[in-house]
Amino acid sequence: MLFQVQMDVRIPHDLPAERAETLKKAERERAQALQQQGTWRHLWRHAGRYANTSIFDVGSPQELHDLLSTLPLFPFMEISVTPLCRHPSSIRDDDR
Repeated sequence: MLFQVQMDVRIPHDLPAERAETLKKAERERAQALQQQGTWRHLWRHAGRYANTSIFDVGSPQELHDLLSTLPLFPFMEISVTPLCRHPSSIRDDDR
């Protein structure tokens, strides 16, 4: 199942800079590992914001929730999820 996920990150201003940098590094490593596995299909940054839109390929909404909750910055994210379906007018045989 494909899901569009928008993540807006809001790290508190009073979080120590060293802790924030540690979390960002761990987040980057986790995101890259999930991309290499094919689970995190696409990742786009929103210009001018600490936010992204991503496409995930997982087996169920529960699997997506479980995966998102493992992200190091999860406690500081506002997340919206949209399930995606293949469009009948698409000229592609698959969603890649």
